Amino acid sequence: MSNKPRKYSPELRAEVVAYVLDADHTPAQAARDFGLVAETVRNWVKAEKEQRLGNTEETREAGGRARISELERRVRELSRKMPS
Repeated sequence: MSNKPRKYSPELRAEVVAYVLDADHTPAQAARDFGLVAETVRNWVKAEKEQRLGNTEETREAGGRARISELERRVRELSRKMPS
């Protein structure tokens, strides 16, 4: 018998996260009130906090790409200024 992770609707996830972050409940309390596993709620809350801070994999990758582009531009600029 396999233990597949349950799928929860985005609406439920948003409601539970708001219950914790906006209504000052603990993840354990939210888990009890919504019939969920506390670790699942903690993971959702952590992901939302990172999202709100802009500290997600996508934003880090975008920041890295922007930095590479800026460094490439700077290399081209300096290459043009160097005598041949």
